[in-house]
Amino acid sequence: MNGRDAARAIDALRRGWTVTVCAGDGSLRLMAVEGADAVTLADFDPAGAADILISASRAQTLKLANQRAAADPDMPVLIARSPWIDGDVATAIADPVRDLGSPLKGPFTAKVIAAPAAAKAALRLARLAGILPAFFVSGDAGPHEAEVSADAIAAYDDAIHLSIATRAQLPVSASESAEIIAFRSPEEPREHVALIVGRRDASPPVVRLHSECLTGDVLGSLKCDCGPQLHEALHRIAGAPWGVLLYLRQEGRGIGLVNKLRAYALQDQGFDTVDANVRLGFAVDSRDFSVAARMLDLLGIDTVRLLTNNPNKVAGLEAAGVHVQERLPIILPSNPHNERYLATKRDRTGHQL
Repeated sequence: MNGRDAARAIDALRRGWTVTVCAGDGSLRLMAVEGADAVTLADFDPAGAADILISASRAQTLKLANQRAAADPDMPVLIARSPWIDGDVATAIADPVRDLGSPLKGPFTAKVIAAPAAAKAALRLARLAGILPAFFVSGDAGPHEAEVSADAIAAYDDAIHLSIATRAQLPVSASESAEIIAFRSPEEPREHVALIVGRRDASPPVVRLHSECLTGDVLGSLKCDCGPQLHEALHRIAGAPWGVLLYLRQEGRGIGLVNKLRAYALQDQGFDTVDANVRLGFAVDSRDFSVAARMLDLLGIDTVRLLTNNPNKVAGLEAAGVHVQERLPIILPSNPHNERYLATKRDRTGHQL
């Protein structure tokens, strides 16, 4: 199970290239709907006959729930290709943001999936790549840019080979006594960062796991509380004997910036953050907190006082071997733009104060 095979396949999907996914029940040659254009699709599928693989949650939106009796209801769904399903229609099938602006023609017909394990692995690979989980599926063997097994996809974990790349002193507004440390994995292009504040002693550090949020951290978005939480955490850490801010490159609860903005568009249509993520074909929270645990291990930290309202962060660290001695809540005022977002975190994802 080679992590590099999965990394190559992820990179190929992001570039719009063809990937073959293999499992015990067969192989699927795939092109991501999101990455296809007229030229690449014609090369991949000259006959215009490639079926479309989507997630079960997306199939339910497309009213394929009853037709899924043709396949195992726990597996992904294959839509039979019809002559009228061109690239634009396929994109509308894949992207729920378009549902109101371009009503889907339909009706669609579900087909039995010849290699369900490979199909399920393919959708997982798409989620790891941060693209919509939807593919054109070719029934013919042919050229591909990358080939990966379902086992390699299941075992993919960029935390395993994470290592410290470099470190330097970085005075920040919250504290002039801070050191920044960059972490890198050969299987993952995104670097994670730790900021150590204060002088290390024998006491457990105050630690904040902060997932990257371009819109909140950089642009000052009012739709979330990420920016205020980041700055509050830095000041809380600076007020302790010492502490660590882990800045994790897991935008949008792990679905990536583009998909987070798609979720924002769905929120504009009335969906909350949970339903928006699910409607896109992703988990409610796709983040991997084993990355944070690995970073702490590399820093020689095994016990923390964790700044969070999210019990899943506590559970994630504990499961990875980091003892959370105390959970420290972060209480900040809401605004008219993020009241529903905060209520959803409280009522649907178990955030606590």
